[in-house]
Amino acid sequence: FAATHEQRTSTMRAQQTFFLAATFFGAMAFAAYVSSRGPGGSDVCSTLQAAKGNCKPSIASSFNGAVKRGVQAKFGLFGGSGSQGGGSPQYPLVGEEEIMSQKAHGTNAKPVQEHLKYGCDRKVADRICSFNRHYAEHSGYFRTTEWVKTVDRTKETTYYDSVTGKPLFVAPRGRTFDEFLRESEAHGWPSFRDEEVVWENVRCLRDGEAVSVDGTHLGHNLPDRNGNRYCINLVSIAGAPSV
Repeated sequence: FAATHEQRTSTMRAQQTFFLAATFFGAMAFAAYVSSRGPGGSDVCSTLQAAKGNCKPSIASSFNGAVKRGVQAKFGLFGGSGSQGGGSPQYPLVGEEEIMSQKAHGTNAKPVQEHLKYGCDRKVADRICSFNRHYAEHSGYFRTTEWVKTVDRTKETTYYDSVTGKPLFVAPRGRTFDEFLRESEAHGWPSFRDEEVVWENVRCLRDGEAVSVDGTHLGHNLPDRNGNRYCINLVSIAGAPSV
């Protein structure tokens, strides 16, 4: 299990940081402009003033604060909480580092299941699931397994924790199997979206590591222009359902 997720994502994260910084400071500049227009200054100003009748600096400040809170909620920057207002969850659901604390078998209470699906290598699976925080199966590993040949392309498939057997992902959801497979092939690992995650059993740590609530290392969240993308090791989700 060769490449690190850090190596594969450093460039992407640098680009995302630049984009977010540009968006945030652009919003501040816009707020300053609105503030300078004064009462009745422009169509933008009159839109923002609907509730108060003018475009006071406090409104501009409120707009700027709203932008900052939005960035906090979406990306966890500037000390954000990672959740939207009104109690609605904002994905990914963030877990604490203690989830991955040492247990009886690495970060899990027990080894991976004896017989994994798709012909996945149990030894590799056990290392990645329970004794690893940063490494992954090699890019395209799933192509060496029976997954693509045996998975039912006509309906959703549930993918289970290789250790506990709990459901972790259901895919494809909101897209076709071919779209799901194309994205996974383009990135080298099965790639899931927010609506395909069983959030009852999955969390993301603050550094982007995707884990099960029981301590199985799954992969990493590597967002792209379409949103969160959970880049997951097939060996981590090749379990049989727990009875």
